[in-house]
Amino acid sequence: MKQIHKNYSVEDFQVWKALFNRQKGNLKGKACADYLFHLDEMAPVLNENKVPDFRELNEMLLDKTGWSIEVVPGLIPVDDFFELLAKRKFCSSTWLRKMHQLDYLEEPDMFHDIFGHIPLLMNPEYAQFIEDIGQLGLRHKNDRSILDRLEKLYWFTIEFGLMQAQDGLQIYGAGIISSYGETNHIYTEGVKISGFDLEHILNAHFTTSEVQNQYCSIDSFAQLYSSIKSLESRWAPAARKRA
Repeated sequence: MKQIHKNYSVEDFQVWKALFNRQKGNLKGKACADYLFHLDEMAPVLNENKVPDFRELNEMLLDKTGWSIEVVPGLIPVDDFFELLAKRKFCSSTWLRKMHQLDYLEEPDMFHDIFGHIPLLMNPEYAQFIEDIGQLGLRHKNDRSILDRLEKLYWFTIEFGLMQAQDGLQIYGAGIISSYGETNHIYTEGVKISGFDLEHILNAHFTTSEVQNQYCSIDSFAQLYSSIKSLESRWAPAARKRA
């Protein structure tokens, strides 16, 4: 599959511009500094003026980090997803929501995949963490229990992760960064934010059909990298047993 950029409609361009401008303004003082820095860094190929062209994005990503965008039809099986991450290929759909869907979608669209995820792939430590999740998933692709736990780790970090910085609570998870409502929701009463506890995350429950009420906060991206090394050591005996 590939993106056919010429097929985007006038409404697509209007939707992209509306989403981009609204959320970029909303993220000031809320998104982590690394995300905002890399969003500005990618401005020549990722901005409000046009629906992003994956060829242009890939040229910058490959040059800076060795990552590229892999076009998929939508949600794909988790083992296929991890295999792509292990190869430094990040999945994205090419369809965009309609104007009447600005505030809510059941399934992630291109705005979530690109605006939410891609800028932080320019950060080497963060990009390595995602690749390492993919490598672990690929190594244990026949162990559903491990894949389920990796899904939870991905969910509470890459999708809905928060970070405690000197300036206060900041967002790095793409599911929040790409959502106007969820960005504001995390600061409301009743939201539970706990520190990063790997055991809790691996056994937690999450739902994809509603706004979250439970989040985990890290101190730095180095903490994510450390968690992966811990899991590699923990699950190594399982890999040897199956060999």
